[in-house]
Amino acid sequence: MFKKLAATLVVLLGAGAVTAQEITYRADVAPLWKSRCVACHGAQAPERADFLLNEKGYAAKSQGPRMDSYERLIAFIAWPDTGALMRRLDDGTSPYAGGKPGNMYLYLGSTDQERADNLKLVKAWVGDGAWALNRWNKRGDVPMISKEQLDNIQAKY
Repeated sequence: MFKKLAATLVVLLGAGAVTAQEITYRADVAPLWKSRCVACHGAQAPERADFLLNEKGYAAKSQGPRMDSYERLIAFIAWPDTGALMRRLDDGTSPYAGGKPGNMYLYLGSTDQERADNLKLVKAWVGDGAWALNRWNKRGDVPMISKEQLDNIQAKY
């Protein structure tokens, strides 16, 4: 009887923890994005295809590609710019980062702690095992993204 009760409690407590920690775009990522990223990636920013035609010109104007919606942001996680969000926001500790933070990591917060906390939130949203700097196709020493990594993307709306 005690074993059955203990097993039930473990299941119930585990389920509650998952529900309490669910991170979504609407509730968690969008507010962070609006406070930290929209100045350069908002409605005034070029669409991805336009940005790719003149990356240096837009960068000189402190503009990145438009990422002000769930759908636009997902394009920089899964496809067609697989891993771009991860490469830009990474703190340098991921495989293939070479110890160097991504060029947008600094903008995740005003302090080291705020950046670390915000990165943890975004990583949890993307999904356990899905935070990969890999691209759709192999480039240099970085292998292409695996099916398993793609399958791990959670990124709930």
